[in-house]
Amino acid sequence: MNRLIYTHENRLLVELAKSKLEVAGIPVFLKNEFAQGGAGDLAPHQTWPELWLERERDYERALQLLADAEAEQVSWRCRKCGEENGAAFDFCWNCQHLHSP
Repeated sequence: MNRLIYTHENRLLVELAKSKLEVAGIPVFLKNEFAQGGAGDLAPHQTWPELWLERERDYERALQLLADAEAEQVSWRCRKCGEENGAAFDFCWNCQHLHSP
């Protein structure tokens, strides 16, 4: 039986989760890939892309992999201006100072 494992309004985040699980050998598929055209007629969350597991038995492992991936996304504080920046930024969004770990 198929089971929903992840949904988000940002399609890129859903694609990243999909890739993470596929690399781990967990078969998944997307639903609502093209549902954003229904925005306005449907509740906003009903148009979000959804990531579904093909096998119920992978649920716990998939949850753990996604939780681990989220935990790896550590933000950093700029040494020049003190601004908090997301892990995806190599430069401070506020002062453009290069992040150096």
